[in-house]
Amino acid sequence: MSQPQPPGQKHSFGADFRRFFTRGLAAILPTLITIWLVLRLWDFLWESLGQHLVEALRIVWSDLVADHFLPYQPNRTIYWFLDNQNFSTQVIGVALAVLAIYIVGIFVGNLIGRTFWRFAERNVMRIPLVRAIYPAVKQVTDFILAERSHQIPGSRVVACRPHEDRIWQIGMLTGRAIWSLNPEGPEEMVTVFLPSTPTAFTGYVVIVPRTAVVELPMTVEEALRLLVSGGVITPSPENTQRIDAMAVLPPAEQAADEPPVARAG
Repeated sequence: MSQPQPPGQKHSFGADFRRFFTRGLAAILPTLITIWLVLRLWDFLWESLGQHLVEALRIVWSDLVADHFLPYQPNRTIYWFLDNQNFSTQVIGVALAVLAIYIVGIFVGNLIGRTFWRFAERNVMRIPLVRAIYPAVKQVTDFILAERSHQIPGSRVVACRPHEDRIWQIGMLTGRAIWSLNPEGPEEMVTVFLPSTPTAFTGYVVIVPRTAVVELPMTVEEALRLLVSGGVITPSPENTQRIDAMAVLPPAEQAADEPPVARAG
């Protein structure tokens, strides 16, 4: 809260301008960023799928006219009606792109569709350049978009201490395995991706014992908001209270209280 202005003292125009400009920017910046992201998503759907589906729609329209299933229309009329520069055409293209993505989701949601999709992926992976890029992209998208209804809430968000015993860092649990990194014998280890702030999609990976991580009751989205905002956007009060309760136990005891398979997701 700003200090009361002493009687007779006036702020300069520059100070008033900076203060009110900052307030206005804080008010409209979330809206502007949201609009920018929506427009980028619109452009992505239109450029990657929409315009190609509209072109296919033109071809189908022309074929139906040629086969006398539709009234005769010159090709220039069809291309004029479905001109890529028209906003209505872009709306049709984006709507078709959303519908196509939905249909693909239905297709890969059943056993036959999943089998066919995996067969297609194996054949695509034989292309040298695609083989070098596709697996990494697929792992990232699966990590962000995979359904987690069968997992406990927040089962992929953990806290670990990679550097100092009393300093915790938030990370994403990405995998687990039994490695012989301990001189005493094989031990269950987990790989944790530790994002950086504010670019939460960059960071580094550490391999730590399963008992050295504490799983946090927050979703990946909440963790990303916390990291991107530099800690300004914190989890909900319910999750914060549960995190405080979890911190009472050492990590090893927490891991012993719950099955590691269920917790590792």
